[in-house]
Amino acid sequence: MKELTLAPAQSPISGKLQIPGDKSISHRAIILGSLATGTTTVTDFLRSEDTRRTVEGFRQLGVKIEENDSLLKIYGNGPTTLNEPSNPIYFGNSGTTARLMLGVLAGLPIFTSVYGDPHLTQRPMDRVVGPLSEMGGKFDGRNNGNYLPLAVRGGNLKGIQYKLPVKSAQVKSAVLLGGLFAEGTTEVIEEIPSRNHTENMLRAFGADIADNDGHIRITNERALMATDVIVPGDISSAAFFMAAAAIVPESKLTLLRVGLNHSRTGIIDVLSEMGAQISITNQQTVGGETFGDITVAHRPLNGVVIEGEIIPRLIDEIPVLALVATQAKGNTVIRDAEELRLKETDRIAATVEELTSIGAKIEGTDDGMVIKGSSDLTGGQTKAYNDHRIAMMLAVASLIAKQNVVIDDVSSIDISYPNFFWDLRKIISNHSTFAT
Repeated sequence: MKELTLAPAQSPISGKLQIPGDKSISHRAIILGSLATGTTTVTDFLRSEDTRRTVEGFRQLGVKIEENDSLLKIYGNGPTTLNEPSNPIYFGNSGTTARLMLGVLAGLPIFTSVYGDPHLTQRPMDRVVGPLSEMGGKFDGRNNGNYLPLAVRGGNLKGIQYKLPVKSAQVKSAVLLGGLFAEGTTEVIEEIPSRNHTENMLRAFGADIADNDGHIRITNERALMATDVIVPGDISSAAFFMAAAAIVPESKLTLLRVGLNHSRTGIIDVLSEMGAQISITNQQTVGGETFGDITVAHRPLNGVVIEGEIIPRLIDEIPVLALVATQAKGNTVIRDAEELRLKETDRIAATVEELTSIGAKIEGTDDGMVIKGSSDLTGGQTKAYNDHRIAMMLAVASLIAKQNVVIDDVSSIDISYPNFFWDLRKIISNHSTFAT
C-alpha cells in the first residue's frame, strides 16, 4: 500500500511534457518482434509493470530481449524456435499480456501454464478462450477455462470466421495472433471499429492481413520479418494531463509526440465538443501510426452525451472524462460503456463511488453514468481499487479540490505510467501539490 496525500493546485498548469510510450503498441512490438525473424529495435518503449510481464513471458519462451532504458532489442528466430517453458508464465495484472499471449500460445505446439495476480485472476478469459478453442486450441482452468490460472496445449489451429460479440481490441488481437499459426484464413468481423494497433503492426512486420470494411482476414502464408518500431506517446496517459489543463483555470499545456491513431482519439473529440481549446501540430506517420503535439487550453465547458461508436475510441479515458464533466455546465451522459465493468476493477462503480465521495453529483447506470455539473469538489479520503486509471483520475481531481485528496494506494500507477507524479510536478509551478 502506498498512500499519498495531494493538495490543490495553487496556479495554472503550463509548459511542455513528453508522454511515455504507448502501452498497447509496446506490448504488440514485443509480441511480433519475438515471432519475427531478425532483430527488431523498439524506440521509446514503455517500461512499466504491464509491459515487463510481456517481456518476461517471451524470455521464458526462449527469446533474447535486451533493454537499455526505453530502447529494446528483440532477437527473433521465428516461432518454430520458441521453447516450452519449464515454469508457469506470470501475467501479473496485465490483461493485455494475458489475452494476446493466449492467442500466441494457442498456436505454438507446446504446453504452457499461465497465471496472474489476484486481480487478473478475477477477470474473464472466456472471451478469448472461446474463439481460440473453436480454432483448435486446448485450454483447461477454473470454470471451464473462464479464469486464470490456465493450462494451454497449443498447435494445429484452423482458421475460423468470428464475429466479435463485444467491442474489444484484445479479443480481436488474440484471434488474429492465433490466425498467424492457423491453417487457412482467419476472419474477424467487427461492427464498430476498435483500436487497430495490432493490424497496423502486423502489416509493418509483413503479415498477410487485409481489412475490408470491418472484415479483417489473416493467413499464415507470410513469415513475419523484423522491423524497427517507434512508439508514440500513449494518448491514454496523455488524457490525464489533457483533462487537467481543461479543468484548471488559465491553464495551457502542450503534450509532445502523442499517438493520434483515429481508433484512440475519442478523448480529443469529446473535450473539443465540451469546449476545451485543442490544437494539434507537427503531425507525422511512421509504421502506420500517426503522432503529433497536442496543446490544450482551459475554457468554459459544457455537458455532452458520450455514446455509440465513439466509446471504443475512448473506453480507457471515461473515468477522467467523468471528472472533467463535473466541471462542465449542464449534464453529461455516458452510455454503451458496459465494458468498463470488466476492467481492472468495475470502473463504472469505482468512478461513481469515488467522485461522489469528494463532492461530485454523479449516478451510475448499467452501461455508464450521468454526471451533473458543475460541482465543487471538496476533497477527502479516496480508494484507487488497485486500478491505475482510477488512481490517476483521483490525482487530477486533487488539482481542483477545495481540500486535500488522500488516495489510499497509488502503487498501481506503475502498471502504465511509473513517472506520473514526477511529470505532474513538472507542470505545476508551485510544486505544492504533494502534501506528503
